[in-house]
Amino acid sequence: MEYPDHGRLAVAAASGVAVVAGTFLAVGFSPRWVVVAVAQTVLYSLPDALLASGIQGLGSTAQPLLLVGSALLAVGLFGGLALLALRVARGADRERAETVFLVGLAQTLAAFLLTVSPVAAAVGGALGGAAVGLAGRAATAPADGERRRGLLRATGVAAVGVAAAGAGPLARAVAAVTAADDGDTAEAERDPLVDRLLGVAADRSFALPGAEPLVSESFYVVDKNPADPRVDAGEWSLTVTGAVAEEVSVDLADLREREIEHRFATLRCVGDPLNGRKTDTALWTGVSVASLLAEAGVDADGCCVMVRAADDYYQEFPLSALADGFLAWGMNGRPLPRGHGAPVRALIPGHWGEINVKWLTEIEVLEEEATGYWEERGWHGTGPVSTVAKLHHLEVDDGTVSVGGHAYAGTRGVAAVEVSTDGGDTWTDAELTERLPGPTPADADPDDPAAVAGEATDAWRGWRYEYEADTDHDVVVRAVERDGTVQPREERDPFPSGASGWVRRTVHP
Repeated sequence: MEYPDHGRLAVAAASGVAVVAGTFLAVGFSPRWVVVAVAQTVLYSLPDALLASGIQGLGSTAQPLLLVGSALLAVGLFGGLALLALRVARGADRERAETVFLVGLAQTLAAFLLTVSPVAAAVGGALGGAAVGLAGRAATAPADGERRRGLLRATGVAAVGVAAAGAGPLARAVAAVTAADDGDTAEAERDPLVDRLLGVAADRSFALPGAEPLVSESFYVVDKNPADPRVDAGEWSLTVTGAVAEEVSVDLADLREREIEHRFATLRCVGDPLNGRKTDTALWTGVSVASLLAEAGVDADGCCVMVRAADDYYQEFPLSALADGFLAWGMNGRPLPRGHGAPVRALIPGHWGEINVKWLTEIEVLEEEATGYWEERGWHGTGPVSTVAKLHHLEVDDGTVSVGGHAYAGTRGVAAVEVSTDGGDTWTDAELTERLPGPTPADADPDDPAAVAGEATDAWRGWRYEYEADTDHDVVVRAVERDGTVQPREERDPFPSGASGWVRRTVHP
């Protein structure tokens, strides 16, 4: 095959794109897609300090950038294999069919090593080889016009692969499965009790532009995965192992036979900046962890636990933190979305989000302390969450300044939010929302006032404050816990133990 250098490069690039598109066509956006596999390899290869710096510096843009970069790496990898095969074939004076086979075989083997998916590897390698084969029939012709047509055919294979991956029947089926995993196809008629609880939350919320209501409309998602695992709810099980009298294993049907309840609970990511947006609240449906631990004969005075997930995530924390732990399979009246850990996740009251493990598979009771996934990478967010008052709403209208947001103190609870308009010299109490209702049994009568009584022990509160101003100034906010403890003033970065400090913003009347 007598490709000019630029021609071989173009064909190789088209072949690389075809492999990436073909593997997506086979498995969709999943851990078996070559781009995700490359991204996961990159994550494992990054030094811990660089990974921590990237999480802090890039925030929510880190994952999209990683995927884009990994896609380019994947195209380069498979294109490079095609280029190498073309050179080998040319040097050995191989026939066109042998060259196409060599290209496809090399790409198939590489794709399989990355994805461990025979189907994805085969489809990707077939398309990659086809791109080279269609270019080859014209590339050997002497006329430049024939070469260009050959390159166009190779590019066409890549384009067809991309189009099929994005709009083909298999891709639509993958999208449908993903939608089902995310709860988009949940039953139209929601539990009346859930509707009542969510209605109470809406009624108690402040309508503040820029700030979420008490039940978040957009709940943050953070995890270590370029693409989240798909766990079959029918095959899922949770096992309590380790320092137990007897191992206990349950499936989703077993959990649903226990005493189900609905809980309002807030999660805050350990990487959440001081006034960031990675703190949110939802109404969760599930069961207490305590009954499982009792069945397994766990010593309440034990050391600690390691909680493991289907995506190979693991996190250690004190056993005592599980006393009020929760196993949730529902979120705001719908099945738990895939991105939030379907079919079942852990909720550990008052602790940083990283120990609220998603895609839960095992609770191992330990006799000695160990280190978890993020601890091994320098983070230490396994303890109680830091108290914070967020300032997300700020409006100025003809000299009237309106500020507001949320305050969260874990299970310590928020008793007050104080606002200073002189940089922290003097303070005034803001108006707070009523607390969200406490845990509610799933069989409670939605018309019974007791169903929405009590107070959530691990949920934020909204706050707002209005005042008059005519000069530039800083407005500062801080939360006060139930026992009178004031949110610490000293600022601390998210790494390694979570952000804390007073939040301030400059106002220009």
